[in-house]
Amino acid sequence: MLSATFRTTLKTLLFKVMAPLCVLIQPIVASSILAQPFMTLPPVNTPVAVEEEDIAGEFAFARVQYNSYYQGGFGYGPWSVDFPDADRNFLRGVARLSNVRVMPEPIVLSLEDEQIYEYPFLYMLEVGRNGGPYFTPTELDNLREYLLRGGFLLIDDFWGTREWQAFENSFSAVFPGREIVRLPADHEIFRVYYDIEGPQMIPALGNENAQPERDVGEASLHAILDDDGRIMVLINWNTDMGDGWEHTYHPRYPTRYANLAYQMGLNYLIYSMTH
Repeated sequence: MLSATFRTTLKTLLFKVMAPLCVLIQPIVASSILAQPFMTLPPVNTPVAVEEEDIAGEFAFARVQYNSYYQGGFGYGPWSVDFPDADRNFLRGVARLSNVRVMPEPIVLSLEDEQIYEYPFLYMLEVGRNGGPYFTPTELDNLREYLLRGGFLLIDDFWGTREWQAFENSFSAVFPGREIVRLPADHEIFRVYYDIEGPQMIPALGNENAQPERDVGEASLHAILDDDGRIMVLINWNTDMGDGWEHTYHPRYPTRYANLAYQMGLNYLIYSMTH
């Protein structure tokens, strides 16, 4: 479970994490962020560097395996898009761009697995496809309890009003009485590590001009909050960070979008560890 002691320990990481900012952030302005590479990652098959005595790390990337209303999902469904390259590359980016120690390999968990309580950061994507996630009563109870205990769920890569409706129908059962709110561009999550000018549309491979994939022409960031205003569920709508991570090394994927995907991901991670 996410005990008070554990959450207090996580919050102390802020002092360690912020150390690289004097090097990484001072030269950054909005125009140069999008125009220039800001990091060099090791070759794609290189394992994440982890100290021998610190195999557990501080951050584990845990992806949620879920079923969908149509066509299932517990084999390979929408939940598995971009896996495992996106997850592994993001772990490399976290190790490279911060002082957060990481576990060397990503994790995949079902919400029926009570191991989710051991990982305060969960990731889901493509939650609008195939009718949206289908949650069993146990999954609903576990996810609700996980979030109320202090857990953080990041949702990524779903587009347009039809997919939003499928997502909303599924998640309304998690917190029937809680509103999904849109976060303004001046919310602290856009400034907690990197300065980002509000929500950003990260395109899929082959969409170099970042054209909207559905009927909505802009990216937006939404959230489900707890009683103290903490973000429990962070919802990336009309953007695809996972493709930015997955295609870091692809010669046809624009570097500016890969960079921005890592910056957004680091901001979301640091927020989750300090709130």
